[in-house]
Amino acid sequence: MVGIGTGGSVWRGQPRCRPDRRRDPGHEAGPGTPPESSAGTSGGGGRVKLFLFDDRAADAWRPFSLTRPTGEVRFGSLTLRARIERWAKQPATASFTRSWLAEFTEPGAPPAVPRDHRLNGGGALLMSSRFVPHDDAPSHDYMESAGPVLFVCRNQIAGVSIPEGGEIPDGEWMLDPVEPAGTQTVEVPGRMLDSVWQLVEFGPERLVQYVQRSAGDSAAAPELPTGVHRIGSGPVVFGRDVTLEPGVVLDTRRGGIVLGDRSEVRAGARIEGPFAADTDCRFLGGSYACVSAGVRSHLRGELEATTTFGFVNKAHDGFLGHAVIGRWVNLGALTTNSDLKSTYGSVTMGGPNGSADTGLLKFGCLLGDHVKTAIGTLLTTGAVVGAGASVFGDRSPEQWVAPFAWGASGSAGSYDLERFLITADRVFQRRDAEFNDRVRAWLTGCWQRAVDEASAA
Repeated sequence: MVGIGTGGSVWRGQPRCRPDRRRDPGHEAGPGTPPESSAGTSGGGGRVKLFLFDDRAADAWRPFSLTRPTGEVRFGSLTLRARIERWAKQPATASFTRSWLAEFTEPGAPPAVPRDHRLNGGGALLMSSRFVPHDDAPSHDYMESAGPVLFVCRNQIAGVSIPEGGEIPDGEWMLDPVEPAGTQTVEVPGRMLDSVWQLVEFGPERLVQYVQRSAGDSAAAPELPTGVHRIGSGPVVFGRDVTLEPGVVLDTRRGGIVLGDRSEVRAGARIEGPFAADTDCRFLGGSYACVSAGVRSHLRGELEATTTFGFVNKAHDGFLGHAVIGRWVNLGALTTNSDLKSTYGSVTMGGPNGSADTGLLKFGCLLGDHVKTAIGTLLTTGAVVGAGASVFGDRSPEQWVAPFAWGASGSAGSYDLERFLITADRVFQRRDAEFNDRVRAWLTGCWQRAVDEASAA
């Protein structure tokens, strides 16, 4: 059995250089016990189990880092975890993450494990949740070495492969990865996401690639119902039992369109590619351009360059642009965000410790999981709304809204925990989802963490 090293571990060394900011080229996990790595065979050639880890940079990805491991963030049309799984050619066994997320549970997600958990036995492939491999990046040969292999992407540590019997890095290394002396190093094609706003900056590129991959080599479109119009020669891909009403326009001149199983597009909707919708989505009318819609998202109005994680309810008019919307979010009628400053200058993003310059001309908002907004809510450019916040009041919210705030200017945790959980239970029931004790424990832990952080500030 292999335990985690102590102070004399070989996984002590020097950090790599600062991030390289160049652009790119081109069902529910059960509670169980924390996993042990037992896959792989002795020596080279053994397949080891895949684990993801969140480092210090990933911990800062507000508002999403409060409620979910970073690997469960949607980037383009896949989670960051799914991208790494595809690269590694195997599913993730677990995500090493922040301690209060130990009860995290979501369909398709592996267990969340605190970083200080001791990983014993076998080998391990530990990959940073911020690593985005190129679609054609090879992986198999890298994992057949008899010794440890450090994966480096653009001068940052992307992960490490440890064969059976090797010393496995501990939680301190995961938080601040360093390069130990004498370790084999391999450069892996891709990029490391340095900041949460890069979900907006680079998401459209990944959406284009996803649509192209889904369409394959064919540009042929399925037979369209009478009254549905297609513009352009880009690919159109439908899942099973997709419904389109007369009066729908599919514009593929800038990219293809993918509609998942049982998606519904109602009359008056204009969809412009690149566009991808997961299963059971509804598009109730309006304009959609460069949108990635997570499972069971119900959307209406004008949306541009926007990603939803899933179970998002925006059933009324209003604008969302250059935005990332967490899971179980409900937006009141006419909720609108700004994604461009009147000066055409760089947009700053809100945060608990002040604003940060994104360097982007267009950046709208980030809304955490379980956010609710009142009718007519106006979100300023670069707004960040913490998870669980209920936004309402007689003035527009500030650029930063605290998690679990009650009202636009409420403090963290001012939304009473029991009232929040009762509402979340009702919302789950409306979508035929189970609000069980594990979900309750997960959200309670997130609420408590938000309160503790505010008290310590």
